[in-house]
Amino acid sequence: MTAINGPVHGTWEPRPAARWEDGFLSGNGRHGALVFGDRNAERVVVTHHTLVRPSSEGVHRRPPRLAAGLPGLQDRLLAGDRTAAAGFTDARPHQWAQPFHPAFQVSLDRPAGAGGDHRRDVDFRTGVVRATSDGWTSRVFVSRADDVIVQHVTAPDLTLDISLDHRLPGAPAGLAVGHGAVVAPEGALLSLRARYPEGDRAFTGAMLVGVNGGTTTLAPPRVHVEGARSVLLLTRVRRHTGELDVTAERRALRDLPMDYGELLDRHAALHRHAYERVTLDLAADPAGRALPGSELLKRPRDPALLERLFAAGRYHLLSASGLFPPRLTGLWTGDWNTAWAGAFTNDANLNLQTASAAAADLPEVTEAHAALIHRQLPDWRDNARAIFGARGVVAPAHTDGESGHSYHFSHEYPLHLWSAGADWLLKPLVDHDQTHGTRSPRTATALSEVALFYEDFLTRTDGEGHLVVVPSYSPENRPANASWVTINAAMDLSAARHALRTAADYHPGTPDADRWRALADRLPPHRINDDGALAEWAWPGLADSYDHRHLSHLYGVWPLDEITPYDTPALAAAAHRALELRGAENDSAHGHLHHALIAARLRDGDRVGHALGQVLDGDFFHASLMSTHYPNRDVYNADAAHTLPAVLIEMLLQSTPHRLVLLPALPPALPAGRLTGVRTRFGAEVDLTWAPDGATAVLKPTRTVRVEVMTSSGDAQPIDLVAGEDHVLRQGAW
Repeated sequence: MTAINGPVHGTWEPRPAARWEDGFLSGNGRHGALVFGDRNAERVVVTHHTLVRPSSEGVHRRPPRLAAGLPGLQDRLLAGDRTAAAGFTDARPHQWAQPFHPAFQVSLDRPAGAGGDHRRDVDFRTGVVRATSDGWTSRVFVSRADDVIVQHVTAPDLTLDISLDHRLPGAPAGLAVGHGAVVAPEGALLSLRARYPEGDRAFTGAMLVGVNGGTTTLAPPRVHVEGARSVLLLTRVRRHTGELDVTAERRALRDLPMDYGELLDRHAALHRHAYERVTLDLAADPAGRALPGSELLKRPRDPALLERLFAAGRYHLLSASGLFPPRLTGLWTGDWNTAWAGAFTNDANLNLQTASAAAADLPEVTEAHAALIHRQLPDWRDNARAIFGARGVVAPAHTDGESGHSYHFSHEYPLHLWSAGADWLLKPLVDHDQTHGTRSPRTATALSEVALFYEDFLTRTDGEGHLVVVPSYSPENRPANASWVTINAAMDLSAARHALRTAADYHPGTPDADRWRALADRLPPHRINDDGALAEWAWPGLADSYDHRHLSHLYGVWPLDEITPYDTPALAAAAHRALELRGAENDSAHGHLHHALIAARLRDGDRVGHALGQVLDGDFFHASLMSTHYPNRDVYNADAAHTLPAVLIEMLLQSTPHRLVLLPALPPALPAGRLTGVRTRFGAEVDLTWAPDGATAVLKPTRTVRVEVMTSSGDAQPIDLVAGEDHVLRQGAW
């Protein structure tokens, strides 16, 4: 990119992408486009959040009916049987969520010709993926305004064949595919219908081909264009039951303007505004900023890389969020065989990917997250009744976006007994409300249903009169001396306390609120084990298993504010010890960055830097700057790409409704920089600048409030903010 005097808002490569994993990405939170190939064979893989392959196991796609046996299980666990829950299922086989898959690829094939120089880039500010080579230019974006994939190709005497091709890796052999091609005044209309082998579900793609100059002929299933000046392609895909009215789909495409510039302007007005709200400048060297992404990835200690990954992560997160929040693969895949079904993994990955939404001023992401939750609340109620015999709601650990039922579990992954999920998933909605000074009625209702669940579920007590969470599961770990499901997992204690107190806060002055707070006060404290670490299970006698990728037990540190160095220093020290002892197990990207987020809350900049280094040194990023789950670019996965912006913000600035923490965990390798537009949970926008000789924060409050400001040295001082009046903080004045 050429703008090297500041952070770069895009990335580029000097050669074509031969693999779909290296293809640049565009999306509007519904449709996705993955662009790869070269000038003679360009490919655009079309995806949509709703595309999941139906399961033939419908009889098992509901929660197991286990409530009648729950009291007996509780009795056995409390009596000391540490393997009592090993068989607490309905004996069904292990089932995955319905797997996410691509629709088809748009294939543009030209007669073989001389290669010439090739350059491809993506502009994060507009979402336009561009490729140029010897007079040929291709531009692709996915419109937020019109919900359509727009592709514009120009070249002198342009000749090419255009087709919709379903033959992507892993496509099922039984896929019943039909093609359509008709002449239109604009040029042509193409369609592709694919019916799944299972049931009556199908998906249909429709494309309008607009040709400027030359001749257009049909060679089904292709369109042949010869001697044109430009071609404009407009593409959509729908998942449906039964037949789809393709004529209506074509008519809807023809209602759109056939002008690339007008389509782009309509889209960019929405996308650019959202993307540009927050920026990060790490004072990187202009030479590093000018490098293509693949070369910059070879310089893991260059601040220009973190700048680029921050911008790319923000862009990809925004682009993947709309109808749903991001899946494990964001909104993109070029293969039907997506790892872990390309689902939403609720027990860690989803919240990690969306962790920056409130602070990074991306309400679009939180709205997508909220839409997923509220759409599935009826299924969450079924989970609570069937498994726990309780009112209220219990969230599943995995979902394909269609069903919120808990049916993905096994002996080694008893995810159906994870009761903390609803609080964990609702926490980003609470953060959003605090940031914007609102209390969503929908969030209030959902929180009250979580509290109702705990009213019915928390009925057992220990010898000291504390309530007991039994059965209890800490995703996805087990004690060293017990089976997977036990008693009083730290995450469950934190979630129950937080859910009950937060529900009470959303319903002030009501008998419900008083009852919920009283229930929260009866929960036991966390336990500190013989190693001085916060124990993953507070029940006496359960031994910790330290080498694990998940850090569920430190939920109270991040994203909650239950354990902090300022309010609970002894627990914070124990949490820090637990973090020191935690292994990386299989080097999952989400584990490293979850570690970094917790370390930032505990003011450990060295540990944040080390965790970041594990990802940057581990070859976790493709040239597209989309990431992988494991090192050495193994398993396409959005966890690292989407979570990294949250880590960078948390190490620079943290907030609660009444506290601002500045530069809590700045790694020594980043001595200077500027973070602008970040939002706080007390309703102020903050621009933060730091350098070796000092730091300045400009607070722009939207409401009047008193907050405590904590500096990097640990000093604290209250300040009074007045809505509409900027407040400037400088190092030494705090």
